[in-house]
Amino acid sequence: MAAITLYELPGCPYCAKVRTKLDDLEIDYDVIEVPRSHGDRTEVERVSGQTGVPVITDEAEGVEGMHESDDIVEYLEETYA
Repeated sequence: MAAITLYELPGCPYCAKVRTKLDDLEIDYDVIEVPRSHGDRTEVERVSGQTGVPVITDEAEGVEGMHESDDIVEYLEETYA
C-alpha cells in the first residue's frame, strides 16, 4: 500500500492533472474512484470534509484530505521533486 492515496473521478481533468504530476515524479500511489453522485461520496467527505475531487492523503507526511488540484500539484512538487 502506497503512502499517497488519490480520490478521483474518471474523466475529471483536475484529477488527471494530479495523476500526471504523480506519474511525472514517479510517486507510488493508490487510487480510489469516487461515485459520480456527490451524495454517494461518503468516503472522500469523511477524509476531506467535502465531496469534490481530486483529494489526496499522504500518510508519510501527515496530510489528510488535501483538495484543489493546483494546491496538490504544488505540494507534490515541494515535497517530492
